[in-house]
Amino acid sequence: MNDIDIRVSGRAGRITLNRAQALNALTPEMGRAIEIAIDNWANDDRVEIVIIDAAGERAFCSGGDIAEIYRTLKAKDYSFARNFWADEYRLNAKIFNFPKPYAAFMQGFTMGGGVGISCHGSHRVVGDTSQIAMPECGIGLVPDVGGSLILSQSPGRLGEYLGTTGRRMGPADAILAGFADYYIPEAEWPNLIAAIETSGDPVEIDRCARQAPEGKLAKMQDSIDACFAGETAGDILRALRHDGSDFARSAQEALSRQCPLSVACCVEIIHRVRGSDRIERALDQEFRFVWHAAEEHDFIEGIRAAIIDKDRKPSWRHAAIDEVSATEVSRMLMPLGRNALKL
Repeated sequence: MNDIDIRVSGRAGRITLNRAQALNALTPEMGRAIEIAIDNWANDDRVEIVIIDAAGERAFCSGGDIAEIYRTLKAKDYSFARNFWADEYRLNAKIFNFPKPYAAFMQGFTMGGGVGISCHGSHRVVGDTSQIAMPECGIGLVPDVGGSLILSQSPGRLGEYLGTTGRRMGPADAILAGFADYYIPEAEWPNLIAAIETSGDPVEIDRCARQAPEGKLAKMQDSIDACFAGETAGDILRALRHDGSDFARSAQEALSRQCPLSVACCVEIIHRVRGSDRIERALDQEFRFVWHAAEEHDFIEGIRAAIIDKDRKPSWRHAAIDEVSATEVSRMLMPLGRNALKL
């Protein structure tokens, strides 16, 4: 069975991720196939809309398949990971700038790289099982694939909170934070997709949209805005300690499980990107981090603890967020010169 099914059906270009057993994790080959398809469909008069969905019930896409990245980095081969990210980010930019409607149907888990191939589309659909997150700080990276742009545009300080803690968003929360547009019960998706294939018109999605069941973030907004407004991750941590509420204690606990250097750089990237509506700026900042992270201890250790050994006990380079200096953050986000991301 192929990992991805790409075809034209009616008036729609159709992409179906087909690795349900691997939570539809995105491989480099799948990413290249998507890029070739949308390049062709951009100027194909037969295709009026692109629809991307996935097989299985558990996940739309759980992220990038990073097992090969781990193996090559352990062998001190940094080129594979850097090329993987460069190719992935180029695809994210093409989806963001795609000239035709691009509809994504995101059941179950949509995380990391899955966000990059769905949440930059024009019509982003979630259902009752949808759980969207940017959990990269937990493995020694930062929210990437253009995710920092969405986080920077989230209301108030939701971006800093969601990016640093990796909190999962149900359908209402994903819509509030700007990662989705429509809630539609998943039982209706097959008939809806068939109708869009016939008409080529995304207005079918508007007709089916419902009010999402109540989420949790809206009630937390005031606390998040108060505690996550600091200029640096250290400021945020001090605000949480001073606040002392149940929310603050819960947020501190979540941050304690993350990579301190990643948390500090995540906050800085969101602040640098805020105010921009260009994904290219976000991807450039993210690529600076991952380029350096390829040679850093934290990323390899994060994958080991989460994916390889699964002991959930990473040994980060810094014991706490307080120990990360402004100089270290600046070093991770320095311009790359001739190695800069080329889109």
